[in-house]
Amino acid sequence: MSSNDNTTAAAEENIPKMRVIRVGTRKSQLARIQTDSVVATLKALYPGLQFDIIAMSTTGDKILDTALSKIGEKSLFTKELEYALEKNERENPCDAVVFHPRFVGKTLETLPEKSVVGTSSLRRAAQLQRKFPHLEFKSIRGNLNTRLRKLDEQQEFSAIILAAAGLKRMGWQNRVGQILHPEECMYAVGQGALGVEVRAKDQDILDLVGILHDPETLLCCIAERAFLRHLEGGCSVPVAVHTAMKDGQLYLTGGVWSLDGSDSMQETMQASIGVPAQHEDGPEDDPQLVGITAQNIPRVAQLAAENLGISLANLLLNKGAKNILDVARQLNDAH
Repeated sequence: MSSNDNTTAAAEENIPKMRVIRVGTRKSQLARIQTDSVVATLKALYPGLQFDIIAMSTTGDKILDTALSKIGEKSLFTKELEYALEKNERENPCDAVVFHPRFVGKTLETLPEKSVVGTSSLRRAAQLQRKFPHLEFKSIRGNLNTRLRKLDEQQEFSAIILAAAGLKRMGWQNRVGQILHPEECMYAVGQGALGVEVRAKDQDILDLVGILHDPETLLCCIAERAFLRHLEGGCSVPVAVHTAMKDGQLYLTGGVWSLDGSDSMQETMQASIGVPAQHEDGPEDDPQLVGITAQNIPRVAQLAAENLGISLANLLLNKGAKNILDVARQLNDAH
């Protein structure tokens, strides 16, 4: 039996009793593309099941005239969704720059003085203002289609910053003019990873989607989410990360910034975490960490990743990060 046959056989053993599974998703084109890709994989693994995709509008979709950092909700684009997958394989987590047609071939460094760059993220604006002080950064809202239309059809923005993963999933790689590597702009927690949320007591569905886990991505996301949670970060403060797994070591870099990028703090820590086999036998008790359920990944590896995130957050807090974050929240609220 081939490895693919083994995977299919294992999947069929855990097939839920129900035959129709309802999958909720945002209405945006990117959300649908990502949802369709997950459902297509599940259909191949479970040909006897039927999947109904239900599109809905979330809080973040409905409020388009206010910067994300001002709305106050931590789950703007997920609160109304019924289901989601644990972390699956990760695309490039870095940010990308898309330029107005008249600036194609430029980089952020070579854009003219006072050029306006659009981003909905305080994290991006804070880091990039520090590195490119000749540029001005302004909030831009809307889904990817809307933002690209604003860039192309209006003269307000010279460029916009978007997640490279989203552009790739939309098939718009040709619009990427520059990739921002972590030394230029660290990325958001979980950026590039696909996730599906499942109700905690839906054991059948947890079993169904568990086969999709990518262990390395999952452990990186646990470390990142633990770091953010312990800092009590969110959309209203600039917090960013960079993770890498090498030779059984998980490296986590985390940073916090003031809103204008003038004050910042970054540190890196590492922990020994062997990447486990994807489908270890036997679920763990109480398997959820920082909102991620991973029943087929050894608990010891998950705890090591979580402890790495918490330890890095404590290191920054002990060095004064709380003051930077408190001031950033206050200034953001005041504006």
